Amino acid sequence: MSGPMQGSTGSQSPSEHETVGAYALGILDDAEATAFEMHLAGCEWCAQQLDELAGMEPMLAALADLPGTGTPAIGESLSARPSPRLAERLVDEVSERRAVKRRRSFFLVAAAAALIIGGPLTVLAATGGDSGTKGTEASSTKSANAAKDTFATLTDRVSATDSATKVSATVAMGEKGWGTEVGVELKNVTGPEKCSLIAVGKNGERETVSSWSVPEWGYGIANAKTEQAKNPLYVVGGAAFKTNEIDHFEVMTFDGKKLVQIDA
Repeated sequence: MSGPMQGSTGSQSPSEHETVGAYALGILDDAEATAFEMHLAGCEWCAQQLDELAGMEPMLAALADLPGTGTPAIGESLSARPSPRLAERLVDEVSERRAVKRRRSFFLVAAAAALIIGGPLTVLAATGGDSGTKGTEASSTKSANAAKDTFATLTDRVSATDSATKVSATVAMGEKGWGTEVGVELKNVTGPEKCSLIAVGKNGERETVSSWSVPEWGYGIANAKTEQAKNPLYVVGGAAFKTNEIDHFEVMTFDGKKLVQIDA
């Protein structure tokens, strides 16, 4: 078992730190257990190890019938003490399995982070005129240009204007191995509002391609007084649908209002 091992070599008694495994297995006598509990009250390392080794008794019971263990058969009381060598082996095994589990969890989190950062559903918005501080201006400009440039490369396009809301949208598509890359150019939408672009499949399934917030001044307003309000919004996202599986797109507000539908 890893950790600070303060006992000496040879036949001398183990240190209190090394006793945590025996305590977890319940093989200490009353005096030894009492002494260890007094030590445990002030030792953070032993408390952590004891927490990790919780549940060792069921494992001991499961292994009790293995040849050569010298332990009682399953169903007999665990008060019969296993040999110190067996106890040490079990403690080491559990510690190693927990370490492997922690490493596996770390790699899964890292893989998920990589997918979020570089995967197909990365969303970039471009307005060409969003306000920002000097410290973020270069980054905002780069993101804006990237979204607009990506939209320009997607040549399979459909457009529509809603007769009631007057919102106009052009959706551009490009088929990928993972589905469909989607870009949208949005005009004549006022804020403040929160919106999503929804891809609706021919099978009726719905997928959110991307979401964004509309500021108070809006996007793509032809008669607006400021340049940032005149500029359309560009958003890039993705859908798991293949291009030929998409029936139409909908621009929806978060409260369920449809601003425009674009047939694919």
